[in-house]
Amino acid sequence: MELREYMRILLQSWWLVVTMTLAGVLAAGAFSMLVTPRYEATSQLYVSVRHDEADTASDLVQGATFAQQSVNSYIDLATSAIVLDNVIDELDLDTTSTSLRDSLSVASPENTVLISITASDENPGEASALANTTGEVFSRVVENEIEVADANGVSPIQVRMIQPAPVPEAPVSPNIPINIAVGLLLGLAVGVGIALLRSVLDTRIRSIRDIEQLTDAPILGRIPVDPEVATRPLIVHSDAMSPRAESFRSLRTNLQFIGAAGSQRVVVVTSAMPSEGKTNTVTNLAIALADNGASVVLVDADLRNPTVADVMGIEGGVGLTDVLIGRADLSEVLQHWGRRKLEILPSGAIPPNPSELLGSAAMEALLGRLGSRVDYVLIDSPPLLPVTDAAVMSKFATGTVLVVTPESTKRPQFSAALDTLHTIDSRLLGVVATKMPAKGADRALYPHYRYERARTGASPDHLDRDTAESAVDFGPTVHATEIETPASTMGAQDSRWRIGS
Repeated sequence: MELREYMRILLQSWWLVVTMTLAGVLAAGAFSMLVTPRYEATSQLYVSVRHDEADTASDLVQGATFAQQSVNSYIDLATSAIVLDNVIDELDLDTTSTSLRDSLSVASPENTVLISITASDENPGEASALANTTGEVFSRVVENEIEVADANGVSPIQVRMIQPAPVPEAPVSPNIPINIAVGLLLGLAVGVGIALLRSVLDTRIRSIRDIEQLTDAPILGRIPVDPEVATRPLIVHSDAMSPRAESFRSLRTNLQFIGAAGSQRVVVVTSAMPSEGKTNTVTNLAIALADNGASVVLVDADLRNPTVADVMGIEGGVGLTDVLIGRADLSEVLQHWGRRKLEILPSGAIPPNPSELLGSAAMEALLGRLGSRVDYVLIDSPPLLPVTDAAVMSKFATGTVLVVTPESTKRPQFSAALDTLHTIDSRLLGVVATKMPAKGADRALYPHYRYERARTGASPDHLDRDTAESAVDFGPTVHATEIETPASTMGAQDSRWRIGS
């Protein structure tokens, strides 16, 4: 993945990263508050070889070398039982030499004759007493027991305490600032790791880039999400000046260029799975094409869950199925919609054998007949993966438009839909991404056109016919015209609009 992909993942999961970071800080703070403080005290000893006035310079050098070599052995001696048993007796400690050894550490700087004895304890005074007593006992053991005295009762090795251990004022642990910093870093790392892991395990299509990685087909449109789509599905008609309506006009323009080579333009609009917005896409696309002056027939071929009639506000009891079984003629069931050159062929009664009807010779002949008389035939079909209806119809069409919803459609589903179209040798005209966010890298909004009503605050009923017909057209193909809709969609009123700057 590229850097921007990582950034996108982190931005999408920022709440998780922040939550885990705060959790790490809080855990570190709680740990620091609950841990019993420990104090450390250090005493320092100096090891040397005794000498007298008669010793030469060479003798002094040899003595210093011997002392330096002996220090390495004395480090282990300081925490041996022979020393610690005496320390326990002197301090009257209720412990063993093995347990006491864990509270002591002995070290010597390299190439020196210094020995540092560090004691740790929950009580600062006891830590100081333990370091000093261990140093004193160690000195006596070295001089009296390890390095045997000569005939005069004097040991050749002398161990002196040059720095007694003071009583520590502050604990060495817990170190709250360091603990919090470690907790912050660990929480941040865990949050980032979980965010990346979720992204790897999540098979949903997240962005336009994910679509482009799965197919070479062009992205025909990016339709922004609309929370009010249930109450105003025909946005191109009900709010023609909105950015979402503009996205459908952009889809219309792209489709016109893609399909320019064919004499007939019969397009199946489908999706991999249900509820991806294909019906909303095909109905608004049909209106956008008709607004541009094209003659369009919208066919509801979803014989399992037909919704075009309800969305368009027409009667759907008689339609496609009646034509296919010969019970009605095409001219009897086609319904004109508004003042556009838009006709709708509803589904009719739901049959028991949708796939057989849609894949029949009658369906092929019907699509050929429709394609020869209008500019565009748009077919709303069932999703590709649950049933075969869309696949069998694609054989009779100029091409297929595949609708996908980022954050909902999964990569395996999208890939399976592409494989299905490839298997039947159907031409994929392009992909339409629906329910796109209004912000972010994949936002679906276009440049900030300013749209206004002909009269601010006025309802469409207050606009006269001359005003509506003289409206200025700022779009490349949108014509200002009087618009009528069925009463079930917009009521009994006429709606006359114009585009203003």
